[in-house]
Amino acid sequence: MKYYYIILALSIALLASGCQNFVDIKTQGSLVPGETENYRYLLNNTSEWEKGPTVVDIASDDVQLVDGTPQISDLLSSEYYAYWYKSYTWQAVIYPLGGYYQTDYDWNAMYNTISYANAVIDEVPSSTGGTDEEKEELIAEALVHRADAYLMLVNMYAKPYNSTTADTDLGLPLVLELDTEKSLKRASIQAIYDQIITDLTEALPSLPETQNYTTLPTKASAYAELARAYLLMGQYEKANSYADSALVYKNTLNDLSQITSLSSNNYPIRINDPEILLSKIADGGISAYSTTALRLSDDLLALLGTKDKRYTLFTAGAESINASYAAGRYFYKDKALYESRNIGPSVPEMILIKAEYYARSEDTSNAMVWVNKLRKKRFAPEDYEPLTAANTDDALIKVIEERHREFFCRMLRWWDMRRLKDDSRFQETITRKFNGTTYTLAPTSNRYVFCIAEYQIKLNPEIQQNPE
Repeated sequence: MKYYYIILALSIALLASGCQNFVDIKTQGSLVPGETENYRYLLNNTSEWEKGPTVVDIASDDVQLVDGTPQISDLLSSEYYAYWYKSYTWQAVIYPLGGYYQTDYDWNAMYNTISYANAVIDEVPSSTGGTDEEKEELIAEALVHRADAYLMLVNMYAKPYNSTTADTDLGLPLVLELDTEKSLKRASIQAIYDQIITDLTEALPSLPETQNYTTLPTKASAYAELARAYLLMGQYEKANSYADSALVYKNTLNDLSQITSLSSNNYPIRINDPEILLSKIADGGISAYSTTALRLSDDLLALLGTKDKRYTLFTAGAESINASYAAGRYFYKDKALYESRNIGPSVPEMILIKAEYYARSEDTSNAMVWVNKLRKKRFAPEDYEPLTAANTDDALIKVIEERHREFFCRMLRWWDMRRLKDDSRFQETITRKFNGTTYTLAPTSNRYVFCIAEYQIKLNPEIQQNPE
């Protein structure tokens, strides 16, 4: 059952009415209102917990469209696709009031997760029928989901973390209770990261070491989320330490070296994928359907090369997308597996966080050891060659390039573009042409931060807009 009408009415998905608690309005059949078991069912309803942003991949340098092609014509054929090409061209207003889409579904999806998490955290302690240990585990899972949602939100609608300004830079409305009376003014970026870290550290003792499916949080999930957060904060030693902790519990890499074509018969689906530490998806479903398919940039394709299994297995020619799309290479992994792509933390991400830590610690040798630990599983044996680095700068560049190869079209490239845009080793101005107009994304551009939809602000005037 969907509850989007509640999200739209309240803008950031506060699900409490003040007179009925969560289970009173959502249980039916044999379930008894107020029982702990209800919250287990809620947390198992993964469709309401997994959703993350979609437009960040479109805005990233993973994607490159070409004027005069059928895909451009298709995108311009209907206002239905306006959000897509406005994201691609880094427009300040992606969801105009009165437009086909006026509410921001990425914003709604992540605050929806937060509201469900708040329901579990607030109501489970007084629920009946469960043991203290069961209740603590349910709350811990909800804390991980809430932390993940805020980490995605802050890296979409707020500036990249800067330790000197994070206390004053605008973050997000920090909603931690089912209470429609709370202020929706934006907390600082520092306050958001502090809450993320608090939620995850509080969750850890009560999380299980394993779960049946990757959609359910474990200790590895929380450690991985902490590693992500500290990497984004530039605290590389802590990021490395938490990556280590995650890998203690789960460290399997999928071996692509012997796979020649991708399907669910020879590659694990998301809920059972041993690489995934917590499954999260780009909301909107499979990407590789005609008009909104992600055509890969020339720079990314050159970086991948044609012998990399991530090229041969996870991408496909234009003919696989649409018979009229005569050229180009597209992201295809999700369509090949018939499921949405994972954007949650993974074993490869932890490995490359460690590699980056060593590169930044001037340990070139160990940086390359960890990069090659991953790369060995990404090439056929006859095509694999270990990477080497001439110095620490070269090692860091190679680590970031490997992140690009591993995580293209999976949100993390946009995060890397944001956090590295002021570093002279990675700084660049990106230019793209769409329908005859040239658009530029400079390192100083405000467009590295998505504006909040005016619809959300109209419903909640306390929310301050990002600069255009």
